Amino acid sequence: MADFGGTDLEAFRAEVRSWVEANFPASLKGKPNPMAREERGSEPTPDQEAWRKAVGAKGWGTPTWPAEYGGGGLSGAQARIVQGEFARAGAYNPIGGMGVMMFGPTLLEYGTEAQKQEHIPPICRGEIAWCQGFSEPGAGSDLASLQTKAEDKGDHFVINGQKIWTSGAQWADWCFCLVRTDTSKKHEGISFVLFTMHQPGVEVRPIPLIAGSSPFCETFFTDARAEKKDLVGPLNGGWTIAKRLLQHERSGLTGAGGGLGSGGKPIEVLAKEYVGLDDQGRLADHDLRTRLVTNAMNMRAFQQTAVRAMVEAKGNASPSSATSIMKNAGTQLIQERHEMALEIMGHQGLGWEGDAFKADELAAVRGWLFGKAFTIFGGSQEVQSNIVSKRILGLPDLTQAK
Repeated sequence: MADFGGTDLEAFRAEVRSWVEANFPASLKGKPNPMAREERGSEPTPDQEAWRKAVGAKGWGTPTWPAEYGGGGLSGAQARIVQGEFARAGAYNPIGGMGVMMFGPTLLEYGTEAQKQEHIPPICRGEIAWCQGFSEPGAGSDLASLQTKAEDKGDHFVINGQKIWTSGAQWADWCFCLVRTDTSKKHEGISFVLFTMHQPGVEVRPIPLIAGSSPFCETFFTDARAEKKDLVGPLNGGWTIAKRLLQHERSGLTGAGGGLGSGGKPIEVLAKEYVGLDDQGRLADHDLRTRLVTNAMNMRAFQQTAVRAMVEAKGNASPSSATSIMKNAGTQLIQERHEMALEIMGHQGLGWEGDAFKADELAAVRGWLFGKAFTIFGGSQEVQSNIVSKRILGLPDLTQAK
């Protein structure tokens, strides 16, 4: 690819547009990303697979990641052009999941060169699915109370314990996991290890949800094995890495589904279809029109603030608490859009099954129900508010007051 040096962005835009036109299968135009929650685990179609391979080979699924590890090596401005040209063509980014949203950025910061060379390229190509082994039945909000133990066996660790709410564990190839390697300390006795999910001693049980899907799981480890080379960071130094990863997770969650109402259809389009327009071409319901515009303005302001926060965080090695503010604000905006999508559809937004409802109407109900989890996973609103109060506002921790 030509080196534009961050100056000739229009020439770069023309190159991206030409490449997308040549490589994006027409059959996928406007279709939802198969990485979406309901479709994970299904076999990709030939066109979906071809698009994933094409984007992965280009590195544009992870556009700002270093080129030496399979990323695009692009500037932020160039990455936004790629995103814009994908949207213009009705194309989705086929490279995603926890490897991109959470683990990859963390490994780029804390991993050894050998670990980056082994694990980052398959993430950039969309070849490996990852899951997160953090929460436990007795260690959710107080994550540092985790008890899953890793016993040192010389060249490897033997892992025993249980994790819960392990998203996508039933489809994952690898797990990044917090384990206890020192029982005499709390935060300082935790390590961050990687291991394959395809081994004896790993049992996964999906947890059925009210939304009708089961992305969450209970995961049990019985003498599972993690190689010493897959210890990320120092022994007993996993808590710092975990905090950084959670910043990436919270940042990623706030962008999930931000502009969608249901089934990949913008909520503004749903409003025109179900509510209709007045004789001046405006949405007929004045109150709804006002709320939609307000939500859209707040979402745009949020997205701009998120971009600014990421730019300001460049080169900052310590985890930032600002993502807790962004996580609370963004997930509330997303839930608000889900609520309005059901309101717009009226009784057609209350269906669960049956021929009386369209596919996107049924998807709206499930999306609304699943959206309730947005303010819980990745750290609940209460957890984020505690982080903001203590680490940003400097308020006293009343739970430890005498």
